[in-house]
Amino acid sequence: MQISSRFTLAVHIFACIDTFGKDYKVTSDFLAGSTNVNPVIIRKILGQLKGAGLISVARGTGGATVAKPLSEITFLDVYRAVGCVENGELFHFHENPSTDCPVGRNIHCILDDKLLRVQAAMEKELASMTLEDLRLDTEKYLKKEMTDKRK
Repeated sequence: MQISSRFTLAVHIFACIDTFGKDYKVTSDFLAGSTNVNPVIIRKILGQLKGAGLISVARGTGGATVAKPLSEITFLDVYRAVGCVENGELFHFHENPSTDCPVGRNIHCILDDKLLRVQAAMEKELASMTLEDLRLDTEKYLKKEMTDKRK
């Protein structure tokens, strides 16, 4: 099972806002063109990011802007804002393991702590990355692309 694509879409949205926001109104239609995703889905994600205080969205065709410095927004903030996992749990346990089976009876005892440790490690890693890191990488790759086109 994969984490919802809302996380990568949200990060893509931030990269677009930062890259194009000075020259264009970054609207849901603009973002839909970059992500190749329906504008309705983009608007939902924008609403989640706005609700978390990470972006501001002007009504109508005003566009989206980042609400605070990129260095203060971690990947974990974005991940949590767009609700990538149900009930804050990365792993969803299969329903009703058999109590007639000794493994089924004990699977939660066997796995729960390990899965919590995996999730904590992932969240720690997400917390170590900021949208400023994303901005720097975006600039680097866009600069490289422009250099390669000139050759």
